[in-house]
Amino acid sequence: MNIHTIFGAGGAVADQLVPILLSNKESVRLVSRTAKAIPGVATVAADATNYQQTLNAIKGSSIVYLLIGLPYDSRIWAAQWPVIMTNVINACKETGARLIFFDNVYMYGKVNGWMTEATPFNPCSKKGEIRAAIANQLLQETRAGNLQAMIARSADFYGPIGFKTSVPNLLVIQNLLKGKKAQWLGDADQPHSITYVPDAAKALYLLANRPDAFNQTWHLPTASELITGRQFVQQAAALMQKPDGVSVIPNWMLGLAGLFNRTMKELVEMNYQNEHPYLFSSDKFNKAFGFTPTSYAEGIKETVQWALVN
Repeated sequence: MNIHTIFGAGGAVADQLVPILLSNKESVRLVSRTAKAIPGVATVAADATNYQQTLNAIKGSSIVYLLIGLPYDSRIWAAQWPVIMTNVINACKETGARLIFFDNVYMYGKVNGWMTEATPFNPCSKKGEIRAAIANQLLQETRAGNLQAMIARSADFYGPIGFKTSVPNLLVIQNLLKGKKAQWLGDADQPHSITYVPDAAKALYLLANRPDAFNQTWHLPTASELITGRQFVQQAAALMQKPDGVSVIPNWMLGLAGLFNRTMKELVEMNYQNEHPYLFSSDKFNKAFGFTPTSYAEGIKETVQWALVN
């Protein structure tokens, strides 16, 4: 039996991926520190910083999805990400499971132009340095032929996924729902690619079923049209019949808020992504799979419809 094992149960991407796996009659195993029963799914409690627990959770798996989201704190990332990556790699090597690592773009640093799978790692943040190190660790193992793995990389994301892990959802959709003015980080008039999470989840399953997709890096499908923060707000506000003004949060304000809030403090070093064009290309994936990413108009519409009833 093929088992698709997901590390990071309860996260935005995992929540979208599970129904896709079940609809395709796959056996699903969800792994998290505290397992919660879900109909039709095997759940396992495991701490990925513990090798034996990681190995036990992976045994019998054909595909492992590493979708873990750690608290947004570079101190925690530095302490835990290298251990997690080492444990998952070693467990996959020991069991023969294939690995899909869901990654972000922090390791690229400031990029002039479109980010592609060939963009060199040039991190300009602590979190970017950590992500570059663990991505390089996985790439070295695959190049050495020690395991079958791939990196599936996403831009910032949005969609019908809750408000905790998506800045556009949190600052725009949730504020509008509450009758507040929408907010945006950095510069609301810079183009900023955003991945629609349902597309990313569909893409992960497509990749998992293509043996020739392994030992490569893939950018997950993301609309190629340019959209700014202000345009995102305008589209969402029109659908919600709310004022479309936007309040921009500059770096000095993040720094001030960071005195009282760790997440805000951690956002300061990443705000370069919002002060310059942030352009994410998924042409490689789109061409390989004949996939058309969801347009921003449709994605924002579906996100708003979800938010209004949740």
